[in-house]
Amino acid sequence: MTTTARKSRCRKSPPARSKAALVVDESPIRAIACLKKIDDIKRFEETDDCFILGFDPSDNSPIDASSRPHNNDDDDDDLCVLGQKGKIALRDYPHSRHLCLKFPFKTTPRESYCNKCYCYVCDTAAPCMYWTMHCNAESAGHWKDQRRVRRRIY
Repeated sequence: MTTTARKSRCRKSPPARSKAALVVDESPIRAIACLKKIDDIKRFEETDDCFILGFDPSDNSPIDASSRPHNNDDDDDDLCVLGQKGKIALRDYPHSRHLCLKFPFKTTPRESYCNKCYCYVCDTAAPCMYWTMHCNAESAGHWKDQRRVRRRIY
């Protein structure tokens, strides 16, 4: 921790007999800065524990605010996701059909499935032998009972 950072986190208590004691501020609430330029990273890394990058540090092109998606459905301007990196569990790893992100359960035909979907009842890759019925399975009620019975049999 640098001297500047230490000073911002500590305050002097009233002097106790000629010795000044430092008391660490125990408050967990800290300001978090959102950096817009790559030049600011070095300065903030030295002084702050946490900051948000408002840009992709590996991308050399500047962020064009006019290219951001404008979504008028949401009045909350606190967060705007511009992109993603890495894996998303319900899209990139095996998942039950009713949790599929590629083919949402409520808005696409239930018989459809992606290459990561599996049957909730049979616990096998989709489509199972009974897919015309099992494609409707969710993790509640009747289907949960069916899954439990099927696991006891096998």
